[in-house]
Amino acid sequence: MSAPEGRYGDRRVARVIVADDQSMVREGIVLVLGLLPGIEVVGAARDGEEAVALTAELAPDVVLMDLRMPRCDGVEATRRIRAEHPGTEIVVLTTYADDDSLFPALRAGARGYLTKDAGGEEIVRAVHDVLDGRAGLAPSVQRRLLEQLMAQPERGPRPSHDGSRGSRRQADPLPDGLTDREAEVLTLVADGLSNQEIGARLSISTATVKTHINNLFAKAGVRDRAQAVRYAYQHGLVAPPGRTIT
Repeated sequence: MSAPEGRYGDRRVARVIVADDQSMVREGIVLVLGLLPGIEVVGAARDGEEAVALTAELAPDVVLMDLRMPRCDGVEATRRIRAEHPGTEIVVLTTYADDDSLFPALRAGARGYLTKDAGGEEIVRAVHDVLDGRAGLAPSVQRRLLEQLMAQPERGPRPSHDGSRGSRRQADPLPDGLTDREAEVLTLVADGLSNQEIGARLSISTATVKTHINNLFAKAGVRDRAQAVRYAYQHGLVAPPGRTIT
């Protein structure tokens, strides 16, 4: 159901391909999404090979990707689509949320990950989240990522000069050429603040916040906020929840 002139509220309607090897599941997802605003299903693929071909033909905004499919599985299809068609985002929609499914998919370039018990509105939200540059992750997946981060050994976290978990000593060099302001913005991203909240906290415009985020993403080699938070934890710029910087 498309809004006039391809708009959905203040957003454009997202053009989506559904990839799933089970015909009943695939057709059910297409049917559900067709009843919801903000999504236009432009194609359906029976496996990863067909998903790659349809992406080349139709240039969708997002592919909803199952993982375990014949000929070409979802991880390989994700890797190929992200390499060949970087303007198309991937949201995994699968039965499986185990580490052997989750982490290869994210490393291949998926920006969203949902399980098939997700409702239609949750799928729509994840699709628009990834188009807005955020991670479209199910709550259970977010918890698993956090558990994984907290299980990793700390890599020399830096004490703060003001006692906050997100600051560092002024004399400490920053990784990958980050500026002090970019590190400050990254700290606030890790604290869960939106761009508007970061702008208010630092007394800068939202546009300036976006510029800093784009710059730090490029320097850190990350694609979204979830990866940026992981980067901040790994480089000791902030401490994961439940830990303090000593």
